[in-house]
Amino acid sequence: MAELVDVLADLAAEGADLEKMVTGLDSTGWQTPTPAAGWTIAHQIGHLAWTDDIAYVSATDPELFMQRLQEAIAAGDIDKYVDNEATAWAAKPDLLQVWQDGRDKLVEALKNVPAGTKLTWFGPPMSAMSMATARMMETWAHGQDVFDALGITREPTDRLKHVTHLAVRTRNFAYLVRGETAPAAEFRIELAAPSGEVWSWGPEDSADKLTGSALDFCLLATQRRHRLDTDLVASTDAVEHWLSIAQVFAGPPGEGRQPGQFS
Repeated sequence: MAELVDVLADLAAEGADLEKMVTGLDSTGWQTPTPAAGWTIAHQIGHLAWTDDIAYVSATDPELFMQRLQEAIAAGDIDKYVDNEATAWAAKPDLLQVWQDGRDKLVEALKNVPAGTKLTWFGPPMSAMSMATARMMETWAHGQDVFDALGITREPTDRLKHVTHLAVRTRNFAYLVRGETAPAAEFRIELAAPSGEVWSWGPEDSADKLTGSALDFCLLATQRRHRLDTDLVASTDAVEHWLSIAQVFAGPPGEGRQPGQFS
């Protein structure tokens, strides 16, 4: 199991890699549409800057975070609320610097969260470790939208282990948000890491088994690729159904991507 300092280092590295991709964009480049409907590259980075900021608030000022949470609840439509925040932050003239500064502040704030403290969030409260892992997942997922928008294939790294771990841990959430009952038994999951290592979870003797690449599992669980465009193999219908609804992110079920969209 990774330590908090390891997750934070990988979070910083993931943000730095994405920053390199957008640093040279001109005003037209920032307005490049991404696979997320209505979102440009500026929206993607604006969303990351906003969510890093609100995570920082959660870690440093719980009362202020509760005010922000109440604003989100009062808005009624959470998707519209998120879109509005992305639009507002995307419009910042110094967006890249704001995002960079916010990432650095968040990493330092999470380092200083007392052990055992649960941070309030839009979903269930979480530890500093879980918050760092969630930020890692979001940075990678929205970064994928940027890479796809620019038509660039991203070289995967073993930082994906944080995303895969979170996706495995949140398996039952995908059923919950759809009003379904999650299977009682754990699945066996064996994924090939970018480095060639095999990452595994669950009982070795389980008949319900998932195999494939960690990259494709992350793309599926973040809904950046359609199930048909992955190399994932499900041994049973139960595992196949999970793959059809998997989502590692909080909130209502997403629309995902269309088959062959990135062929």
